[in-house]
Amino acid sequence: MRRCNNLLLIVFLLIFCAFTGRAQAQAPAPTAPVHVAPTVSESQPPLDVDRDPVVSPDPADNLPVSPGHPNPGQTVHRNHGVYTLRRNVDEVVLNCTVVDNHGHLVNDLTKEDFTVFEDNAPQSIVSFQHSDLPVSMGILVDNSGSMRDKRAAVVTAALDLVRASNPGDEAFVVNFSDEAFLDQDFTSSIAKLSQGLGHIQAAGGTALYDAVVAAANHLAEGARHPKQVLLIITDGEDDASSLNLVQTIHRVQDLQGPVVYSIGLLFGSDNTAGEVNRARRALIELSAETGGLAFFPRSLSNVDSVAAEVARDIRNQYTIGYHSTIPMSRGGYRTVRVDARAPHHGRLYVRTRSGYYPQTGNTGTQKSTAANSVQRDTGNPVQ
Repeated sequence: MRRCNNLLLIVFLLIFCAFTGRAQAQAPAPTAPVHVAPTVSESQPPLDVDRDPVVSPDPADNLPVSPGHPNPGQTVHRNHGVYTLRRNVDEVVLNCTVVDNHGHLVNDLTKEDFTVFEDNAPQSIVSFQHSDLPVSMGILVDNSGSMRDKRAAVVTAALDLVRASNPGDEAFVVNFSDEAFLDQDFTSSIAKLSQGLGHIQAAGGTALYDAVVAAANHLAEGARHPKQVLLIITDGEDDASSLNLVQTIHRVQDLQGPVVYSIGLLFGSDNTAGEVNRARRALIELSAETGGLAFFPRSLSNVDSVAAEVARDIRNQYTIGYHSTIPMSRGGYRTVRVDARAPHHGRLYVRTRSGYYPQTGNTGTQKSTAANSVQRDTGNPVQ
């Protein structure tokens, strides 16, 4: 009996040991201690930067576009959380036409082929472009009594000029006699320009100079494009303006304003030889001082071809910019000259404006007076 009890005890111990070993085999092995690195603050992008979260393959697309983070060439000042973006606005811009000895347009020059002089001092060119830039244009048509029989040909030529111009151009129409009237404001619509040119009330005198200044002011106040042109079509001498030729040229230069092209229909009129010569000289001087040309067709049949030449001249200009070595704060008239030389060309002739008045704060923003504002057909001055 005692022996049997010993056997039972041994069996019990064997079962206990077997169960304990299985439990230890299923228990997870102890792991090594984990060392946690000190906390590092996450770098956050500035909250005032508008940045695309997807990186573009074009590096320029990844530049900040926030006013607080300017692109190269821009200066930003911050004052109490308000950002002010400033650009250098002292650049003098010249529209230049280049022709050879035969009067043919030259269109293959580079920046290095040009030299700019201001008051006979060489200037460094900072911008250069030769492309068909869109233009803001004023079309000024003499509406005096002597133009009655010429208007149909004039309207056709003016519209053909617009059709031959850059599709991005905008134009307005001013009909003038004793006063200047805005018969169509800025538009790219041929139909609207045709309607404006069709306002024929041929009567009265010729206030050409007042109309030019009024149109130049209208360009300065409302044009979308920095490149600006005035086209004048007239058949006689100014006899009704409150301004004279010198004052008119001064005002256009004061605005650093438009290039003026003139078409003088001085044939077959009742004007004396002296009146014709004075009208011719005035149109030539007004155009030349602003970098344009004056044309004097011999008949109405030539007007359309002249208008096409004006359009071609406008679309093939070089645009050159420089910063004057003379501080803009110093007033006074500055003469400008541009030379062009290239080894594969003979003598070259550059046509551009003869000079300018620097804008020192109030220049170019004067309020139009009754003498230099265009009016709508209602007679109300255009603000």
